[in-house]
Amino acid sequence: MRLALAEDSALLRAGLTELLTSRGHEVAVAVDNAADLLAAVDAADGSGPDVVILDNRMPPTFTNEGVQAALTLRRSHPRIRVLVLSQYVETRYAAELLAGNPAGVGYLLKDRVADVGDFLGALERLARGETVLDPEVVRQLMGASRRRNVLDALTPREREVLELMAQGRANAAIGGTLFLSAGAVEKNITSIFAKLGLQQSAVDHRRVLAVLAYLQSA
Repeated sequence: MRLALAEDSALLRAGLTELLTSRGHEVAVAVDNAADLLAAVDAADGSGPDVVILDNRMPPTFTNEGVQAALTLRRSHPRIRVLVLSQYVETRYAAELLAGNPAGVGYLLKDRVADVGDFLGALERLARGETVLDPEVVRQLMGASRRRNVLDALTPREREVLELMAQGRANAAIGGTLFLSAGAVEKNITSIFAKLGLQQSAVDHRRVLAVLAYLQSA
């Protein structure tokens, strides 16, 4: 993959660059702020990156520069996949990023980078156009919803399936994780959509968006 990186921590920026290049990827851009990243992507035109990785909090305000830059990229360069890294779970920013068309969009905690296999796997899924959402973000969304009794209708198994769905996992991955057959996974998903009043979709990223939207708005 051809990658662009915006991370204000010089140490983490260098570490990510070394990790990615050692795996055969090209880091075409590595800067410490969102403005320089956006300028570099615009200047690259047709030879721009396949995936952009952004820290959520960067100069000048250290609030949500990464999410705002990701939203800008999604509008101006829709083919580019974007991955936002955050130090903490910030579900509001994750929801903002996923609103609209979440295909090829990711939001991970920085701790996830420490697990090299998980991080590289997330990048590969993004490159294929999948949605990548940190499990901890999903758990916090679901935890808040449980406190509002939104998920009371679901069985414990259905909640497990829903959590994996919201992470962007395909049916085969859900079955492998929970040791369920393909038919059992489909049966649980059908039941989840029915109980939550959500229309089924054969497109996985729309399924993820529907689940997240329901959990946040209920």
